[in-house]
Amino acid sequence: METLAAEWIDRHPEYHADLADLQAALAAVYTVEEGRSNPFLHLSMHLSISEQCSIDQPRGIRQAVELLAARRGDLHQAQHEVMECLGEMIWTSQRSGLPPDPHAYLDAVRRRATS
Repeated sequence: METLAAEWIDRHPEYHADLADLQAALAAVYTVEEGRSNPFLHLSMHLSISEQCSIDQPRGIRQAVELLAARRGDLHQAQHEVMECLGEMIWTSQRSGLPPDPHAYLDAVRRRATS
């Protein structure tokens, strides 16, 4: 997992300064209002999507992400699009009070992969 995390960190030089100072990173508050994205949230989403693909859960996510990556010509860009779908699923679940809907998530990724 550490190796995979290091690979995603390498692909995000914009976070290197945030991650270089442990105390500052732990004390930081990352808010959209400040125009800062949370490097820990972003990188953990990369790791989550990578894990989902490795175990193909929800079933079909690996194929959908691979197709999206092939269509975009870049796995990193594809993962960022998948993050939007994953974030939407989580947001919808939180707002509705219902469990996350893996079918809606997978459908959203598939739509992006075929458009």
